[in-house]
Amino acid sequence: MRKSHKLLMISILFLLFSGLVLGQTTGKISGKVVDSETGEPLPGANVQVEGTAKGAATNMDGEFFIINVPPGTYSIKAQYIGYDAMRLENLRVSINRTTNVTFKLSPAVIEGKTVVVEAEKVALKKDQTSSVRNVSSEQMDILPVESVNSVVNLQAGVVAGHFRGGRFNEVTYLIDGMQVTESFGNSGRAIDVEADAVEEVEVIKGTFNAEYGRAMSGIVNAVTKEGGKDFHGAVSGNLANYLTPHKDIFIGLEDTDIARQQDYKFQLSGPVLSDKLTFFTNLRYQDNKGQHNGIRLFSITDQSFFNTPNEALWYSEKTGDSAYVPMNWNKSLSFQGKLTARLTSNLKLTGMYILNDDESQGYDHFYKYNPDGRSSGYGRSHLFALNFNHMLTPALFYEAKFSFVDQYSGSYYREDPTDPDYIPSWFDSDGTGSGFSTGGIQRGHTVRTVQNLNGKIDLTWQVHKNHSLKTGLDYLVTDVDQQGATVRNRYAGTALEYTVYEPVILPDSTIYSDIYNKKPFEFGWYLQDKMEFDEMVINFGVRFDYFDPVTTYPSNRRNPVNLIQFESDDPSLYSTPMDADPKSQLSPRLGLSYQLGKAALLHFSYGHFFQRPAYYAFYQNNSWLVQPSNFATQQGNPQLNAQKTVQYEIGLWQQLMTGMGLEVSLYYRDIYELLSMAVMRTYNDQIYGLYTNLDYGNAKGLEVTLDFDYKNVYTNINYTLAYTRGNADNPTTTFDRAGNNMDPIPRLIPMSWDQRHTLNASVAYRTRVYGLSFTGRYGSGQPYTLSPLPETHLAAIQLYPNNSWRPSVYGVDAYAYYNVPLKGNMNLKFEMYIYNLFDRLNEYGVYGRTGRAYKNIVLDQERENHRSDFNEYEDRFQNPAQYGSPRLVKFGVGVEF
Repeated sequence: MRKSHKLLMISILFLLFSGLVLGQTTGKISGKVVDSETGEPLPGANVQVEGTAKGAATNMDGEFFIINVPPGTYSIKAQYIGYDAMRLENLRVSINRTTNVTFKLSPAVIEGKTVVVEAEKVALKKDQTSSVRNVSSEQMDILPVESVNSVVNLQAGVVAGHFRGGRFNEVTYLIDGMQVTESFGNSGRAIDVEADAVEEVEVIKGTFNAEYGRAMSGIVNAVTKEGGKDFHGAVSGNLANYLTPHKDIFIGLEDTDIARQQDYKFQLSGPVLSDKLTFFTNLRYQDNKGQHNGIRLFSITDQSFFNTPNEALWYSEKTGDSAYVPMNWNKSLSFQGKLTARLTSNLKLTGMYILNDDESQGYDHFYKYNPDGRSSGYGRSHLFALNFNHMLTPALFYEAKFSFVDQYSGSYYREDPTDPDYIPSWFDSDGTGSGFSTGGIQRGHTVRTVQNLNGKIDLTWQVHKNHSLKTGLDYLVTDVDQQGATVRNRYAGTALEYTVYEPVILPDSTIYSDIYNKKPFEFGWYLQDKMEFDEMVINFGVRFDYFDPVTTYPSNRRNPVNLIQFESDDPSLYSTPMDADPKSQLSPRLGLSYQLGKAALLHFSYGHFFQRPAYYAFYQNNSWLVQPSNFATQQGNPQLNAQKTVQYEIGLWQQLMTGMGLEVSLYYRDIYELLSMAVMRTYNDQIYGLYTNLDYGNAKGLEVTLDFDYKNVYTNINYTLAYTRGNADNPTTTFDRAGNNMDPIPRLIPMSWDQRHTLNASVAYRTRVYGLSFTGRYGSGQPYTLSPLPETHLAAIQLYPNNSWRPSVYGVDAYAYYNVPLKGNMNLKFEMYIYNLFDRLNEYGVYGRTGRAYKNIVLDQERENHRSDFNEYEDRFQNPAQYGSPRLVKFGVGVEF
C-alpha cells in the first residue's frame, strides 16, 4: 500500500478550513391538495417537507411544487384551515425526477388531528421518458452487493459493464453530478466511492437528457450521503475465505485460512454546529489474497534450458521454496470526508474529498512457477470537490460545482527503473519447452498521471407548473503525463551487451519509450425544457460539445519523421508538424411520456450522443517513429472525430398492484465512427497502424423489469434480450487481421459481449432485527471464435470471428444480518455474505478448439514439442483464470448507532 498520509492530512485540513462540499443532484416534489369529499382544490394550503426548510403554498388550482430537494426519504405534511392535516411518510425523492403526490384532506372534526399515510414504494413514474433506474441506499443495504459496480451490473441492459451493446468505454461516471470517468482509456472510474457512502445510484441506459455529455451508452451517477443533526456511526470487521471442493483447480486454497480476505469499515456522521454545519466520513480498508495461487518453483535469477529434444542436455535450477504465492491479490484504502454548511435556508455550501489507494497483481498463467517475476499495478487517486447551491426564489436555483481529480497509475516491477532489482535480461525466460516462465522479470514500466480540473454551473427555473427550464456550462481541462517505457540495458547493441548490465529508460526519441505531456480541454453547453402536463411529460433539449486535443500531427503519414529522403525537393514528400483541429458537435435530445389511465405510462425517446475517443488514441507513439518490423507500430491520431450513437427507445410501465410495477422497453442503436485502426504504409513499405473512425455497430433489444416493494418484502426481476452486431469488437481488430494476412470483415458479426439472454433476480425480506436476501444471475453465454483443427474441412474456410457461443453462466449470492440491541440506540450487528452460493464453475474464458475452459485438444506435434522436467503439456491450458470465482463465505461483526 502506497503511503498517502501527508496528502490525507492536507485534505482533512482543506475540509476543515473551507467548510464546503461537492453538491447534490436534486429532485422535485409536485402535486395537489384537494377536498377529499368534493375533489375541489384547496388554494393556499401549506405543504412542508418535514425536517427541512423546504415547502410551498398551493395556487388557486390547489397545485404546488418544491424544487431542489436532495435525494432521500421524507415525510411531507399538508395543512389547511378547517381540515385535518395529513402527513405522507417514507416518500422517496430521486435525482432528476419529479415525485407526484396528491393530498386529500378531510374537514376537521377534532382540532389538531393529523392523518398519517404511507407513501407507495412502487408508484407511477409520470416523468420517466427513458429507461432510468434509481437504486436507493435502503435497497443496496439489503442486497448482497458491496460496490456501486455490483449495483450497476444488476440492471437490465447491462452485461459485464457493457450498456445496451456498447463497448465497455462508452459510459460516463459521475459522483454528485461531477464527472469522474477515467479519461485516458475511458475505462471505468478515476475515483471509486463506497456503496455504504452512497445515498442513491442513478443508472441511465441509452437515451439521456441534454445535461449529460461525453457518453454514448449510459450514465452512472452516484449521489453521496451527508451528515445530519444527529450522530450516526458504524464500525465493522469482516473475514472471508473461499470454501470450495475444486482445490485441484484453485490450488493452494485452505479451508482454515479464514482471513483470505479482510475488510474493515468505519463510518461517522453528525453535526459540527447543530444542523448548520454537518460532516460525513467513511473509511474502508481491504486486503484480498484472491483465489489464484502460483508455486514459487523458480527464483527470478534461475535459468533453464529445454531448447533441444536431447533430454540429457536439459537443465533447470529450481531454487524457489515451492511455496504457494497469491497471484491475484489486491490491497485498497478508501477514504471520504464531506462537510455541509447550510448558511441560510436558501444557501448551501459543500465540500468533499475522496482518496483511493490501491496495489494489486492480476493472475498470469505464464508466471505460475515464477510468481515473483511479475509487475504490480499501483493506483492513487484524489478528488477535491466544491459545490455552491443557491435558491434565488422558490422557482429558481443554480448550482456551481468545481472539482479536481488527480489520478496516478503505475505498472512496474520496481518504481525506480534503475533499481538493481531489475536483473539482467539474460535471466528472462520465453517459456520455450515448458510453456512457462522459469526465471526473469517483466520489464514494462509505465507511470501515468492524469489531472482533471472541472467547472460546471447549472441553472434551473420552474417557469410555472408546466415548464422547467435548465441550462448549464461545463468546462474540463486535463493534464496527461505519460511515462511509458521498457527497461533496457544501457549497453544493448554494444560488445558489452551480454556481460555488463545497467537498467535504463531510453528517451522518447527511441521506439522503446512513449513519453509525453498533453493538456487538452473540453467545453459543453446545454439547454433543455421539461414540460409537465396532466397526462404527458416532454423532455426536449440540445447539447453543444467542443474538444481541442492541443497537439500536433505529421502532415505526411507516409513519412512521419522524415527518415526517408528523396532527391526531389517536393515539400509534399516530407512532414511538417500541423496543429490538430478542434472538434465540435450539436446533439438534439427528445423524450416524452404519456399517462394511460391511473396506473400505466407509455414513453418514447430519441437522441444523438457523442463521445470523444480515449486520450491514448490521440497521443500514442507521440514521437511518430515507425519500427522496422511491419505491424509492430500503432500511432495515435489527433484528428479523430467524436464517436456517435443515434438511439431510439419506446417503453411501457404498468402498475399491477399496490407496490408492484412492470416495465417493458424496446431499443435500437446505430453506432457510427467508432474507434478503429487503419493500415498505413510508409514510402519504404513499412506498415503501421493509425487510429481512425471507421468501425460501425448496431444494437437492439428488449428489457423487462418487475419491481415489488411492499412492507418487508422487496423483489426485483429483470430480463434482457439483446442483439449486438458490428464489424469489429475492438479498435485494432482490422489492423490485427491485416497483420495475419486476413481481409477486413465485410459484414456485421456478433460482438464478443453479445449475450442473447440475461436474467437478474433479487428477493429480500427485511426487519429492524434481521433480514435475508438472495440475488441470482443468468447469462446465456457470450461469443467466442471457433478454431477448427487443421485436419478438418473447416480449416480451409476463413471463418469470421465470434462464430460460436460459450456455455451459459449463472450464480446465486446471499446476504443475512441480525441486530442485537445494546444500550441506547446502539446495535451489535452480525452479517454474512455468500458469493456463488452453489459454487458454480462458470466458464468465462474458453479455447477455440473446444469452446470450453480448462479443456483443449492437443495435437501430437504440440505434445512432442513440450520439453520440461517439472510439468506436463496439460499444464499449459489448465488455466484457472478461465473460471469465475469459487464460493466465498464472508462473516462480519460490527457496531452501529
